[in-house]
Amino acid sequence: MGQILLSICAPGSPENSILIQHYSCLMSTLPPSNYAKVMDYPEDCEELYVFDFTTGYDADFIRSKEWGIGRYNEKRSGMYVAPHYHNLRNIHMGIDIWTEAGAPVYSFAEGKVAYIQNNDRDGDYGPTVVIKYHLDEGIRYALYGHLSEASLQMVSIGEYIGSGKKIAQIGTEKVNGGWAPHLHFQLAVKDPEQADMPGVVAEEDHEQAIKAYPDPRKVLGNIY
Repeated sequence: MGQILLSICAPGSPENSILIQHYSCLMSTLPPSNYAKVMDYPEDCEELYVFDFTTGYDADFIRSKEWGIGRYNEKRSGMYVAPHYHNLRNIHMGIDIWTEAGAPVYSFAEGKVAYIQNNDRDGDYGPTVVIKYHLDEGIRYALYGHLSEASLQMVSIGEYIGSGKKIAQIGTEKVNGGWAPHLHFQLAVKDPEQADMPGVVAEEDHEQAIKAYPDPRKVLGNIY
């Protein structure tokens, strides 16, 4: 059904974006999250604009929305142009939550801060925190990226974090890698060994990446 809806309009058209958002609200099959929210986004999915980055990235359009979602496992066009993407990596392995800089970020569950670092290349994450969680399905590592520089001092490596505790805030374009302000949230099955994960992967690595970086809606719930 989703494919039928999405094929009605030409790619990149406003109507296509509207259908994607409407489809997302109607068709999400994931249960509501049993965890704390990672940001103060609205509960009603109609108030969360679901962006379509398959046809490109428009920072001004993103800023026109109070809250927005960037989808997991989305093949994005013309968005990752920095040299370290090698014109190959464009399939998104996290979920983006777009809003204003300075917005607070929270831990979705009890966990332990594993890594903190500033990935300060153009097009990268900027300040980043990774927290280790013991969940019912096993150990998971969660990356919180595109944070403010002040966030690097808000938690410490080895610190135990309570569910719902504020751990960071969203960074500006000057510090977050040059992006419109947002949170990149990503899960990993294995220890990344640093505050970094491949947020986008190449087609040749996609099958393995799906296993290594599961859908964040497993903890965020039916956010879209």
